[in-house]
Amino acid sequence: MKELSAQTRWERHTQRPLLALAVAFAVAYAVPIVDDSAGHSLTAACTAVEWLVWGAFAVDYLVRLTLAPQRKEFVRRHWLDLCAVVLPILQPLRLLRLVSTLLLVGRRARMAPQIRLTTYVVGAVVGLLMFGSLAVLSVERESPHGNIRTLGDAVWWSFTTMTTVGYGDHAPTTGLGRMIAVGLMLSGIALLGVVTANIAAWFISRFEKDDVEERRQTEAIASLTEEVRLLRAEVERLATERDKQRS
Repeated sequence: MKELSAQTRWERHTQRPLLALAVAFAVAYAVPIVDDSAGHSLTAACTAVEWLVWGAFAVDYLVRLTLAPQRKEFVRRHWLDLCAVVLPILQPLRLLRLVSTLLLVGRRARMAPQIRLTTYVVGAVVGLLMFGSLAVLSVERESPHGNIRTLGDAVWWSFTTMTTVGYGDHAPTTGLGRMIAVGLMLSGIALLGVVTANIAAWFISRFEKDDVEERRQTEAIASLTEEVRLLRAEVERLATERDKQRS
C-alpha cells in the first residue's frame, strides 16, 4: 500500500476540526447581527472568535505549504487560498473576514473525498443564503434609505437574488450591499450551472452505460451465434464421417 504524504495526512486529520471551527465562526458572525442589542463584551468576544477561526485556516494553509513537496506548484494551484488568507490582513473589514473564511472552508471541504458534489452544492446554497442574509442585514439595517431591516426581509431578498428572480420589493442601497448582491447573483448562476451540468452528466453516463450494455449483449449474441454455427458444422462433419464408415 502506498504511504500517504505528510500533507495528505495533515489534511485528513484537520478536516473535521476546521469544519467545527467554521461552525463556530458562523455562530460568532450571526449573533451580533441577529441580536442588535448585544453588548460590547459579547460583540468583542464574537469578533475574537472570527479572527481566531480565520487564523486557524491561515495556519492550516501555511502548514500545508510547508509540507507540500513542491511549494511553487502548491501556491500556483491554491492561489485562491492565498488570496483568502491575505485579504483580511490588507483591510481588517468584517465582511472580508466572512468572504475569506467562506473561501477557505469551501476549498478545504472540497478536499474531503467523502463529500459528494450534491452535498457540496446543497451546503454552498445554504451557506450563501445564510451568510448573504446576515451580511446584507448588517450593512443595510442602519442605512437611511434602506428597506432591509429585519432578518426575514434579508432572507427573502437572498432567495430572490440567488435565484435571479429579483422582485424588487427589497433592494440594497449601500455600496457594500450592492457588492453582496452581485456576489449572490453570480453565485446563484454558478450553482445553477453546476447543478445543470451534474444532471446532464448523469443522463449522459446513464446513456453510455446503456450503450455499453447493449454492445455487450450484441457481442454475446454474435459470439453465441458463431459457436452454434461451428457446432452445427462439427455435427455435419461427424454425420458425414459416420455415413462414410457405414458405406
